[in-house]
Amino acid sequence: MKIKLINPRHNTWPKIINGLTLFRILLGLPVIFMLNKGNNDIFVLLILIGGLTDFLDGYFARKYNHQSVFGAKLDPLADKILILGPMIWLAHERLVPVWAIWLLISRELLITSWRSDKKSGGPASFQGKCKTTLQFVSIILLLWPQNWGSANTINNINSIGYLSFWLCLFLTFSSAIKYIINQKDDHRY
Repeated sequence: MKIKLINPRHNTWPKIINGLTLFRILLGLPVIFMLNKGNNDIFVLLILIGGLTDFLDGYFARKYNHQSVFGAKLDPLADKILILGPMIWLAHERLVPVWAIWLLISRELLITSWRSDKKSGGPASFQGKCKTTLQFVSIILLLWPQNWGSANTINNINSIGYLSFWLCLFLTFSSAIKYIINQKDDHRY
């Protein structure tokens, strides 16, 4: 009988990849605490760390071929947990209209729900990845710390954030429409 030894390094990557996703989920609460305390310096750093973990878990999963159903289902939820609180905060601070946030959240819940029914979790589209990136960018730029530049610089940064938000909203709906059309094709009887 031949015993196949499992390389311990090979078993480490799934734990690291899923750990990065779980870490992103845990960042959601400190992110909200920092916003509530008005500490946008730490808030921006936490969101940047969250965005980096989002990139790294996907990168390592592809590089080491450790894409799992668990990860595919948990990753989009981690994004939502991290991003939706600050999105609601944007509406609370009247930086963007409440209706726009409602539309974003509705789309996120609808698509995440549909994707969760798929065994693989349903891979994100290129448009969906761009939308998530723009969400991170717009949140950071709209909530840019007031002590990180002159008033004119911060105004320009906020303006770019506002533009990014509306581009994100456009991508949110164009990717949702594309997803709905694909779902219709997949569910013909």
